[in-house]
Amino acid sequence: MTSPKPLTSEPPLKMNPLSASAQAPANLESFLVEVADVVNTTLDLDTLLKRTAEQVRRVIDYEIFSILLLNEKTQELRMRFAIGHPTEFADRIRLKVGEGVTGLAVQRREAVLVNDVTKDSHYVGAAKGVCSELAVPLITKNRVIGVIDIEAREAGYFTEEHKRLLTLVASRIAAGVENARLYTRLSRQAQTLTVLNDISRELTSILNLDQLFERIGELLTRLIDYQMFSILLLDSTKTKLEHRFSLRFKQNVHLKHDVPLGRGLVGYAVQHKTAVLVPDVHKDPRYLELNPETKSELCVPLIYQDAVIGVLDLEHTRRGYFTDDHRRTIATLAAQIAIAIENARLYERIAQQEQRLERELTMAQELQFRMLPPGCPPLKGADLAARYVPARTIGGDMYDFIPYTGGRLALAVADVSGKGAPAALYAALVGGILRSSAAGEPTAAEMLALVNTSLVERPIDAQFVSMIYAIWDDEERTLQVSNSGLPRPIYCHEGKVEVVQATGLPLGFFDNAEYEEFWLATAGGDVCVFFSDGIIDARNQQGDGFGRDRIEEIVQANHKGSAAAIVDAVFSAVAEHAQGVATFDDQTVVVLKAKERHAPHKKGSHSRQGKG
Repeated sequence: MTSPKPLTSEPPLKMNPLSASAQAPANLESFLVEVADVVNTTLDLDTLLKRTAEQVRRVIDYEIFSILLLNEKTQELRMRFAIGHPTEFADRIRLKVGEGVTGLAVQRREAVLVNDVTKDSHYVGAAKGVCSELAVPLITKNRVIGVIDIEAREAGYFTEEHKRLLTLVASRIAAGVENARLYTRLSRQAQTLTVLNDISRELTSILNLDQLFERIGELLTRLIDYQMFSILLLDSTKTKLEHRFSLRFKQNVHLKHDVPLGRGLVGYAVQHKTAVLVPDVHKDPRYLELNPETKSELCVPLIYQDAVIGVLDLEHTRRGYFTDDHRRTIATLAAQIAIAIENARLYERIAQQEQRLERELTMAQELQFRMLPPGCPPLKGADLAARYVPARTIGGDMYDFIPYTGGRLALAVADVSGKGAPAALYAALVGGILRSSAAGEPTAAEMLALVNTSLVERPIDAQFVSMIYAIWDDEERTLQVSNSGLPRPIYCHEGKVEVVQATGLPLGFFDNAEYEEFWLATAGGDVCVFFSDGIIDARNQQGDGFGRDRIEEIVQANHKGSAAAIVDAVFSAVAEHAQGVATFDDQTVVVLKAKERHAPHKKGSHSRQGKG
């Protein structure tokens, strides 16, 4: 082996590293300054280690060079940089403190020089033909962080001078290596946190459970290059884990087997609410062999509000593949994944409930409309039209036509407090009471009193009903009207609008409420309009109500039209007024228009008021 030679074009140091030193102390000092510059000009660990190897070669013409760094937790040395070692050896070598020449140097915290490794029991063979070895520990702040190791095929190649020079180099670069490791770790953590933030933000936006599982598998590859991955969730009995999603070498596979709680590594992680990191699964008695290729495994429980809902399971075909950094990273991400899964599950449940509710509401709407009269009954003396538009799928307005004897017909228009299903059920109750009470053919005021008594006997908090009950005599062309809280009816006679001053207390509040009756003797062409307060309360985008005056104007303007035309005119005007604003109250309109008599008959109108 030749004497040392420089790697660069710079002139070699004027010293013979194979002999005693100090022939040119100024040059040695210059060399150490250059080593210090290497340390101070980079925080990239790979660059620092490479430049260190170059500086060492300037004074020691080694054949094999390596730097091993110490894992303080496991007390193992791992090769971080190497020249001359077989790649497969450099990748897998793990030396305990005290093992091999390098491990001995770390243990003793001093340089170890071996002139003939074949005669030294500490030597761990790697490259063929190696005879001499020199290992110097890297010490900073009284902590050993690694070791510089050089080897040669010539026995006795390294000298005490080499030992002194390499010790000087090690003392200069140790702090730089530690700073670079810290910088690398912080940079990796910052990058990991950025990735975690990106992943968390994306996951929380996915509400489809299957899509979420697939995306989790894809995004995890940005953090860990795993080979097998599964998501298992606790079943409804909380006794077993079900495979919900699995990837095997980037292929989506369906696994049917379940894992009982507490069994295997995944079961242990869930039962004990702790991450499980196993470098070699075949040495762990908890392992259940489901994948023969698996050598190392990482299981992290998914915990939501202090309850375990499942587990992330990562596997690899290489022993010792997963690290503590992997465990910490996945544990951090698992909390966000658990939230995303619970959000997706909640959304899924809500969507199912909404679909069921939508079906039920559709059925309820159909039933409610079937409870309304299928059409307006034909009358000889009047034209009838009615329309009901609920604010929601179902609502609390109703109308009904009840035949009386003697050519009479009762008209009921009601508005139940509230909206939606509760109001619809209450309206159905009111409709049933009306029908059952109509057998005795009570007067308008009597009917309101009967309904009121029935509702007071069945009190429901915050539920009441406003109703107009009117009885039309088709022969006499008279209309008997009684009101319990609805807007006062509009009566249009000879093109002039009058207000029927019928008022009263809503039904269901007071035991002994009394209701007035009003009589109208109509002439041909007279119009009577009954409507709920959803018509006059309809709001436009400025918040202005439709108002009673507009209805009166529409009735007056359209009184020559049919009853149906008047209904259409009212709803068209309300829709135009409230365009762009959601309907917030049910809307009902019933119009009765007296027909012309074919025989002469005294015309005119009058009202008669009495107590019911």
